[in-house]
Amino acid sequence: MNYTGIDFIKNKISPIKTELINHKVFESIITLDDMSTFMEYHIFAVWDFMSLLKSLQIHLTSTCIPWFPKGDGEVRYLINEIVVGEESDLDYYGIRKSHFEIYLDAMDQIGASTKKIHNFIDELKKTGCLEKSIEKNDLPFHVSEFLKHTFDVIKTGKPHLIAAAFTYGREDLIPEMFLTMVDEFKKQFPDKISLLNYYLERHIELDGDHHSKLSENMMIILCGENKLMWDEAYEISKITLEKRINLWNAVYENISENSKTIV
Repeated sequence: MNYTGIDFIKNKISPIKTELINHKVFESIITLDDMSTFMEYHIFAVWDFMSLLKSLQIHLTSTCIPWFPKGDGEVRYLINEIVVGEESDLDYYGIRKSHFEIYLDAMDQIGASTKKIHNFIDELKKTGCLEKSIEKNDLPFHVSEFLKHTFDVIKTGKPHLIAAAFTYGREDLIPEMFLTMVDEFKKQFPDKISLLNYYLERHIELDGDHHSKLSENMMIILCGENKLMWDEAYEISKITLEKRINLWNAVYENISENSKTIV
């Protein structure tokens, strides 16, 4: 199997990922209130990551009754393995939960508001319309743009594009200074930050190592030797990372404004 497609994408998106890792938003998080602001934005990215994941499962495995074998058995294994970890992991207390639910628990512990994300999801359940749910809940511009892009990718119905956004378009590297800061918060406020610390540890253990390798293997099988598909996968990865940068810009601006107000 030709692996040049993997190297091609990694090399092309490397500068954007470096920009993400070094984003000023991480240095701006000084207090628990700052962290709460960060989490109130980030939760939407955690949620739509699950939507990408389930879209891949629908496309690459049989989810209908009656059941019939579908597609490549290796691809089925890869996506189902990731789903198990992301949708039914063990939380801090040993209870099975999705990473989205674990993150919500961490928000509750730190005192971050979960009202926006809950209201957004409740509205989406009622209407099934992403745009209406965004408008009704007056989501910040860059949050809405991030979500719209993700669902535009999903709507293409093309597994290699969805897999690209899932594999390369997300933040799979967490700055060391951010982890150090969370660790310091945990020492000062053990009853406020322990669940977030646990989430990050699981994120690094699963997403940053095991799941990233599974995802890349999935990309290799889906794109194969097709240069056009690899080029398309790169474009989607690039745009998704740019949307993430815009999201971090919005978080940074919000934290900065809150700091000015406090002063």
